[in-house]
Amino acid sequence: MEAIVHKTSRQEVGGSPQPQSTPESPDPTPPQPTSCGVEPLGNCRSTRDLWRGKTDFLLSVIGYAVDLGNVWRFPYICYQNGGGAFLVPYLVMAVFGGVPLFYMELALGQYHRSGCISIWTHICPVFKGIGYAICVVALYTAFYYNTIMAWALHYLLSSFHPTLPWTTCDNPWNTPRCVPSSPDATNHTWGNTSTSPAEEYYLRHVLQVHQSPGLHHLGSVSWRLALCLLLIFTVVFFSIRSGIRTSGKVVWVTATLPYLVLFVMLIRGLTLPGAWSGVLYYLKPDWTKILNTKVWVDAGAQILFSLGPGFGVLMALASYNDFHNNCYRDALVGSWVNCLTSFLSGFVIFTVLGYMAELRQQDIESVARDTGPSLLFITYTEALSTMPAAPFFSFIFFLMIIALGLDSTFAGLEGVVTAVVDEFPGVLLRRREWFVLGLVCFCYFGALTTVTYGGAYVVKLFEEFATGPAIVTIVFLEVVAVSWFYGVSRFCGNVQMMLGSSPGLFWRTCWMVFSPCFLLFIIISFLAVAPEPKLFDYRYPSWTTGLGYATALSSFVCVPAYMIFYMLSTSGTFKQRWLKSITPPQLTIDAEDTPMTQL
Repeated sequence: MEAIVHKTSRQEVGGSPQPQSTPESPDPTPPQPTSCGVEPLGNCRSTRDLWRGKTDFLLSVIGYAVDLGNVWRFPYICYQNGGGAFLVPYLVMAVFGGVPLFYMELALGQYHRSGCISIWTHICPVFKGIGYAICVVALYTAFYYNTIMAWALHYLLSSFHPTLPWTTCDNPWNTPRCVPSSPDATNHTWGNTSTSPAEEYYLRHVLQVHQSPGLHHLGSVSWRLALCLLLIFTVVFFSIRSGIRTSGKVVWVTATLPYLVLFVMLIRGLTLPGAWSGVLYYLKPDWTKILNTKVWVDAGAQILFSLGPGFGVLMALASYNDFHNNCYRDALVGSWVNCLTSFLSGFVIFTVLGYMAELRQQDIESVARDTGPSLLFITYTEALSTMPAAPFFSFIFFLMIIALGLDSTFAGLEGVVTAVVDEFPGVLLRRREWFVLGLVCFCYFGALTTVTYGGAYVVKLFEEFATGPAIVTIVFLEVVAVSWFYGVSRFCGNVQMMLGSSPGLFWRTCWMVFSPCFLLFIIISFLAVAPEPKLFDYRYPSWTTGLGYATALSSFVCVPAYMIFYMLSTSGTFKQRWLKSITPPQLTIDAEDTPMTQL
């Protein structure tokens, strides 16, 4: 840390930095919490909540960053892109792209004490549309992300059966191709056309995709999944209705429980036959793939979506911090805990894949063909069903999946709530709970299309188009606006006022050069090859590509639309309006009036 952070001023007393006070200089009064950003004293500063403890904030950040993608996406991408060799581009992209963006968003939120909409009034007013675009993307995410938790809740409730329903082939939804995977099923031979009980349970009982021909006819709403989804959103509402006062308590369970379960599952997985062959397959390096551009694109996209800058959440969570909180340390802790969790999840997944390969007498590549949620709901679930005490392991596994998802949903919707309430405090500040209720209800009804018989096709479409390209473009505009319009020197001055230390040359270079190039590289790669989504045996028709791009543009269009609105609604000549649109208002905080802290 000493090597990359330049110390400009610090005062140590007994190992702890202390504010300076002299007879000529009275005790400094640091900026106080406010719902309207960094404002002069006496202007609504006392209306913003603060985290009750540092641990509440850190658990919320880690809970947001560590989500379902750490469990299913990273292990699959890692083995697909060279195993252990993939860690090289992954770490490079993390150091020069992901972590600097993570740090930037925490610092912006903490300094300006604003959500992702109103914060642009203090940075670069013409880019305020970025905040609205972020909120639209967050809503799209809520439409499909919570449905995956509804699937997990369905499995969790089914785990109370003494015999798990996805272990046998004599259920109404099974087909003649069903072959039990139990080690005791010696009378059955696994073939290329065979399907497991877990696969048929997932496809034909939970999702019921066989009743929908595709996106053009989604079919009826599954009442079981609709009720599970309602229960998920009910938990979300009661967890975020009072803001960080309630969510800060809930994350003590939802953010720590997954680690306990991961370690339990890892220990159990390592004791299974064939587990170590799975680990070797996961980590065996293929150094030739490092020269492949796609590997670097996958590494960049994975670290970006894993850490989660650009969703407005990090700004929102940091805006409730004490002004002099060490957000630099928080950024390092949060980002590296996230990366290590992804790496740990790979061991948890691949020990079980190695076990399944030995059980079926197949190679691991054949067993690991499932990607995304199917890796959890088919392959891993099938493996759990063959273990002793299968209902117990199934219960804790799906409890972990729900906890991982809830953390991210709490933070994602809190980002929207904070952004909108900060933008319209006069209307919503005292009606926050009603606004949260309305938002949760809107998200629930918006998500009902994802619990139809063809709902899984909608989930895949949202995942491919609604969040990926749009959020990368939004983050690119964000870092350009902060580094090149607001100015990296001004931003580093803000950090110095909070921490007493100015970010060093490494961070300045990342924000000005490396991070924008990192994001532009991903954007160009996305645009160069149009996605061709495929789910199970269903290939999406060509018209869905246009629908997907239209969905992505529906969020991004907020950026140019607000720019046009701002320029038309501002008085003066075009040059005067342009200069006003890119110039932040003068802030009232003086660096000499704030206490110093040490990074």
